[in-house]
Amino acid sequence: MPIHKPPLVIGIAGGSGSGKTTVANAVLQRVGRQRIAYLPHDAYYRDVRDLPGKRHDQINFDHPDSFENELLIQHVRTLREWKPVELPVYDFTTDTRTAETIHVEPRRVILVEGILIFADPELRSLFDVKIFVDTDPDLRFIRRLQRDLSERGRTTENVIRQYLATVRPSHLEFVEPSKRYADVIIPEGGMNKVALDMVIARIEALLKSEDRDGER
Repeated sequence: MPIHKPPLVIGIAGGSGSGKTTVANAVLQRVGRQRIAYLPHDAYYRDVRDLPGKRHDQINFDHPDSFENELLIQHVRTLREWKPVELPVYDFTTDTRTAETIHVEPRRVILVEGILIFADPELRSLFDVKIFVDTDPDLRFIRRLQRDLSERGRTTENVIRQYLATVRPSHLEFVEPSKRYADVIIPEGGMNKVALDMVIARIEALLKSEDRDGER
């Protein structure tokens, strides 16, 4: 049985609508999907199907407690041991975790992406490279509005109310302070081609360095 070196674990954080997913997709495409195990933090939202309507309406989905970080941490550690995991599938139209899962095989790179992944010290300690996508609040809100209307069955009024009540306060309390833990900050997310080129070149260099070490 071959002996594998621990995978390179990369975290991509940033506010809602900052362009994290665009950056993650760029890394997946250019580094190679066959080399990456991708774990989006959104898949680890807690299932709230059993909460009564009034309590459900008061949930802050931008608070760290809304995520099952224990499971995400377990999955990252399992993948680091070169064992597969089952990624949860979350239904954002009903705020529930479905019965389905996505099988994720271990790869050379583990890529974790989400708004609050640097806010949890235990999770943060697992990342070899920490990237923060920094985008102006007005652009982030517009992107979130477009996404929630087209993909998550929300209304404009609902998106605005949620943004003012929970998204913006949680960003200021949890997301923005976590930026100080980043190794690299990318302004304007996926629109910043120069920064993307530098980050991807660095990832490739780290992988090549590991390859050379493995040949010795």
